[in-house]
Amino acid sequence: MVLKKEFAERLQALGVSMSEHCLLVSVDQQKLWHFHGGGCDAYTISTARAGRGCVQDSHQTPTGLHEVSEKIGAGAPSGMVFKARQATGKLWADWPSAEDNLITSRILWLAGLEPGHNAGTDAAGRVVDTKQRYVYIHGTNQHARLGTPNSHGCVLLADADAIALFDRVPVGAQVYIR
Repeated sequence: MVLKKEFAERLQALGVSMSEHCLLVSVDQQKLWHFHGGGCDAYTISTARAGRGCVQDSHQTPTGLHEVSEKIGAGAPSGMVFKARQATGKLWADWPSAEDNLITSRILWLAGLEPGHNAGTDAAGRVVDTKQRYVYIHGTNQHARLGTPNSHGCVLLADADAIALFDRVPVGAQVYIR
């Protein structure tokens, strides 16, 4: 597959070996692919309304190579709403405002692996650190908007897809956002 080849070439350019589980996010296509062993699963996603970018407070989806640094929400029911990475005890169906784009079901917290691009600060001294920006792959209550840009920088999935990915992808899995 062309996408996996592009991913492998990017890893090689950065001097990183491909892990058993790799995620490729296409902002243009609003798709996420999970490569595992000889298999590949595809998911419809939403990335940032503001496009691509790595600068803190930009509300953009950061590009480049990342890894899953933490997994949050194991065992929570589908649709559980999270605030500051803590389960609220409420499902999104019971949330006061259905208009809110909520963090639901599971969180894969991303950390950038490219210093000066998506880790640390850039040459101008701006924070570009994906983990400090609290960028996640997570479930959303706005399933009808999947396939179009709709987040504040995160990668959004349907709740069932967020749970499936969470259960399959280990901490340390590589994530390439392009």
